[in-house]
Amino acid sequence: MSEAESSLLTEAMNRLWMKFLPQMAERVATLERAAESAKNGRLDAAEKQAASSDAHKLAGVLGTFGLQRGTELAREAETLYGGPLDGSAPLSARLLEIARQLRLIVESRR
Repeated sequence: MSEAESSLLTEAMNRLWMKFLPQMAERVATLERAAESAKNGRLDAAEKQAASSDAHKLAGVLGTFGLQRGTELAREAETLYGGPLDGSAPLSARLLEIARQLRLIVESRR
């Protein structure tokens, strides 16, 4: 790939990032809300499903943009939300930490 082609590809990827940034930020917010609900023992089935779905979508899109760590974290969140949540403090803390790290990854890419 020539330098000009590489530059065009980088510009196109940056435009796509900006286009999808609001959706990604909202998906991270879904994970943040769900983690807070889990921490407070108020996570319902609909919120849990939304968190799992948004984590799945984040895993794919972050990988597309080369953010492998974000993909790994989102997959972990998807797995956790897809299984039984016991409301334990360590699990709730992990969900909060995943959401925090995903927020940092998304915001640092701008």
